[in-house]
Amino acid sequence: MDLRPLLSSLYPHRNLLVAFSGGLDSTVLLHQLVTLRDTLAAELNLRAMHVHHGLSPNADEWVQHCRRLCASWNVPLEVAHVQLADDGQGTEAQARAARYQALSGALLPGEVLLTAQHQDDQCETFLLALKRGSGPAGLAAMPAKLDFSGTSLLRPLLGQSREELETWANAHQLAWIEDESNQDDAYDRNFLRLRVLPVLQQRWPHFSRSVVRSAELCGEQEALLDELLAEQLSSMMLPDGALLVAPLTGLSDIRRAALIRRWFAFHRAVMPSRAALLRVWDEIALSREDANPRLRLGEHEVRRFQGALYWVPLVDGQGDTVLNWKTPFAPLVLPAGLGTLNIGETGQAVRAPLADEPVSVRFRASGNLHIVGRERGRTLKKIWQELQIPSWQRDTTPLIFYGERLITAPGIFVTREGQATNQSCWHIDWQKEKQQ
Repeated sequence: MDLRPLLSSLYPHRNLLVAFSGGLDSTVLLHQLVTLRDTLAAELNLRAMHVHHGLSPNADEWVQHCRRLCASWNVPLEVAHVQLADDGQGTEAQARAARYQALSGALLPGEVLLTAQHQDDQCETFLLALKRGSGPAGLAAMPAKLDFSGTSLLRPLLGQSREELETWANAHQLAWIEDESNQDDAYDRNFLRLRVLPVLQQRWPHFSRSVVRSAELCGEQEALLDELLAEQLSSMMLPDGALLVAPLTGLSDIRRAALIRRWFAFHRAVMPSRAALLRVWDEIALSREDANPRLRLGEHEVRRFQGALYWVPLVDGQGDTVLNWKTPFAPLVLPAGLGTLNIGETGQAVRAPLADEPVSVRFRASGNLHIVGRERGRTLKKIWQELQIPSWQRDTTPLIFYGERLITAPGIFVTREGQATNQSCWHIDWQKEKQQ
């Protein structure tokens, strides 16, 4: 078999992390890469990672098998033990999420991730998407290259069938793991592999290849739509990633849905179902002006504020939280992934606290507040409204108190009691972690 196409598919990447289960597919991929490295003098820096899910009683033996194989091929191997999150998505989805999270964390600067999905996997993915009623984006199945964790994920075997991989493995006398769960047809993918595809391929030997071609055509159509709609979508979006509602109202349902889907893609969100898209428009975009609509999708929400849709991560409200910030005022980590407060050379200018003024961080304030730039006192609720702070940020924005006096919401406002002077000045910097 000519390995030059494999080498071309890697260009220009030469630092490779291979997802190595020890099964047939990843064993052939790793062996082909080792062969490229050793026989064609290709300058490849190979590493492998095996993820131990703990789902099989043979999992520890699989680790030892992978260690022996990688040692014989002079490939460094990292083993990651993971625990599955019981999120109601099913064992397959949970294992996949844990696997990719571990692989993401293992990537070194300049490395790309390689996985061993092949032509038959692509066919199965297409049929599973068809079963779910997916549109062209879902039917496009798996791309050969996609952005992943700040780098790229490559699937260099998508052009090869399982039969071709078996031929390579047998010709080179390779040993691989047979996962007993692959014979359990209770899993949808296994059901297709064991029960459905053999019948289809017996009738039409090139069925998988034809399905892959259909998936590629769907992908091309989606890429074309991306190009055609990119400029219009950009014109409807605010700098902070919000999507304006008004320009969408005069469009056809089809075009509007296509634009909203691409807005989700912009935020790297899981593509919503057709029903969820309808709810985004009917329940969020078209809700009353005085409403505060929200639609949860996974760990995010779609919210509406001042005529625009926002993609907002779920964050627990901190209305009752009080944090004491004591001398020497080291960086203070806020709860719920809200970031860190620092005293330094940059940030919000305020006066320094007096010796008898304890410093605390809260997320709620009562009474009339007099902020710099406003003549009259106002409640915090009114201040948030006037400063156009979205409702979901109001109980997750840190408020700095000296004693019982509100001094500042860093980067947003300063009260008269907190104004810096020539004799007394601090800079409080709020370094956010989560997009709010």
